Amino acid sequence: MIEKIILDYMKEHASVPAHMQRPESPEDAYILIEKAGAGRDNHVDSSTIAIQSYAKSLYEAAALNEEVKELMESILELDEISSVQLNSDYNFTEPARKQYRYQAVFDVTHY
Repeated sequence: MIEKIILDYMKEHASVPAHMQRPESPEDAYILIEKAGAGRDNHVDSSTIAIQSYAKSLYEAAALNEEVKELMESILELDEISSVQLNSDYNFTEPARKQYRYQAVFDVTHY
């Protein structure tokens, strides 16, 4: 399961906690990993992965987003991942919760 592979990598390398669902008592800064779509061609899997970077300020969320993008480039060191492309990234602040976040969306080819 690609989400678990990315989660484990982020837990080991990111400067903040990584989760697959919003924690009941969220930390000041953390990342959420979510699979937004998937496909398969010639026995090779591809997934669209959204990673949200939460922080106390917009600047900190943007900086964490940059860290996530760097980590996703370096995740290619894993045998299970054959390519990672940044699809888009943007400010994704939640106005209702007044929670600053950025979201980076990646196209990941994996085995």
